[in-house]
Amino acid sequence: MSARKILRTAGLIALAAGAAAAVGVLVVRDQFSRHRRDLFSARPIRRIAALGYLAGREPSVEAVQVLRDYVAWEPRPLIRRRAVQILARMERALEETNPRGPRGPVVSGELAG
Repeated sequence: MSARKILRTAGLIALAAGAAAAVGVLVVRDQFSRHRRDLFSARPIRRIAALGYLAGREPSVEAVQVLRDYVAWEPRPLIRRRAVQILARMERALEETNPRGPRGPVVSGELAG
C-alpha cells in the first residue's frame, strides 16, 4: 500500500472514532438527565430504577445534591432508605477523595483554624 492510502485510512479511522465518542457522550448525558427526571417520577418503579442507575455511577457532588433533595422528597420509607444508603456511600467516597472538604488537604506548615 502507498503511504497516501495508509494516511487516508488512518484519518478515516480517527474520524470514525471521534464521531463514535461524540455520540457516546451525548447518549450518556441523555441517560443521566432522563434518570434524574425519573428519580422524581410519580411511579415508584421508575424511582427505584433511577436509584439503581445512580448507585452504579461514580460519586459526584451533583449526584449527592440531587440525592439529598430526593431523600427529603421521597414519600415511601422503603425507597427513601435505599436512597439514604446510596447517599451515605457517595458522601463517604467523596470525603475519602477530599477529607478536608472544599479547602483541600492540610499542607505542611499550614496553620489550623
